[in-house]
Amino acid sequence: MNTESLYRSLVAAAGVENVRTDEPMSAHTTFRIGGPADFFVAPVRAQDVVATIGACRQLDVPFYVVGRGSNLLVADAGLRGVVVQIAGNLSSVAMSGEGTVVADAGVTNAKVASMACRESLGGYEFAAGIPGTVGGASIMNAGAYGGEFRDVARKVVCLDADGETREVSRDEAGWGYRSSMMLDEGMVVLSVELELHEDDQAAIQLRMDELARKRTDKQPLDVPSAGSTFKRPEGHFAGKLIQDAGLQGYAVGGAEVSRKHAGFVVNVGGATADDVVRVIRHVQEVVLASYGVALEPEVRMWGF
Repeated sequence: MNTESLYRSLVAAAGVENVRTDEPMSAHTTFRIGGPADFFVAPVRAQDVVATIGACRQLDVPFYVVGRGSNLLVADAGLRGVVVQIAGNLSSVAMSGEGTVVADAGVTNAKVASMACRESLGGYEFAAGIPGTVGGASIMNAGAYGGEFRDVARKVVCLDADGETREVSRDEAGWGYRSSMMLDEGMVVLSVELELHEDDQAAIQLRMDELARKRTDKQPLDVPSAGSTFKRPEGHFAGKLIQDAGLQGYAVGGAEVSRKHAGFVVNVGGATADDVVRVIRHVQEVVLASYGVALEPEVRMWGF
């Protein structure tokens, strides 16, 4: 990798003020874990995202797209190549016709839910407490408390693997449990269009407040984590299996199976990515041996 040539290309694509080198990924994940990325780019506009990724592809450099890093574990050695941050700058959200909300991929789910509530639009309450962005929600078909992204999505605008911008309709998106056609084909979401329904503003706010209370009561929100560590195995609940196996409180270094909710591995202080991986592997081994159930991580792992 010719670092000087890559740096010049990234600056041309996104502006010198938006390109950093050796950026610690611990500052960009909710786990607060992760070594340095060779290059870290925070584009301001969608066209800058397209240009940045185009530069990476032209120079055959690996790239990673991150929102708020809420479902992510980055290796202690960091990442070789370029991290492109969608969250932060690409964060506009607006009404576009009756019941329609258009949001940049970097908008947080909380911001979309709050805006929808102000406009007396229901349907996105389930996502108000999901800590990521709508771009991440669309890629992973994020869901909680009986709602999923596919329930409210009309279409997404993506950058495909050929560098072309294309619209993907609800029917084309192939949303499944924590999956989508966009994820399978390595697309980058630029914006989403949501179809919500009219509802009483007070009723919407009441539902959001109730879901927030449930999260606070049940989830370890006071310590860093990447959210639910494992996907839900068919016919079971990961947290229940882990709890029944007596693994709550199991720790390696600063990584621990949450004592509040066994489905979360948390950073209780100074955890490394290696600590987290070792906890995950131990949990998988014990649950498989005890119950014959193979737990699959939901957390994405980069740089391993």
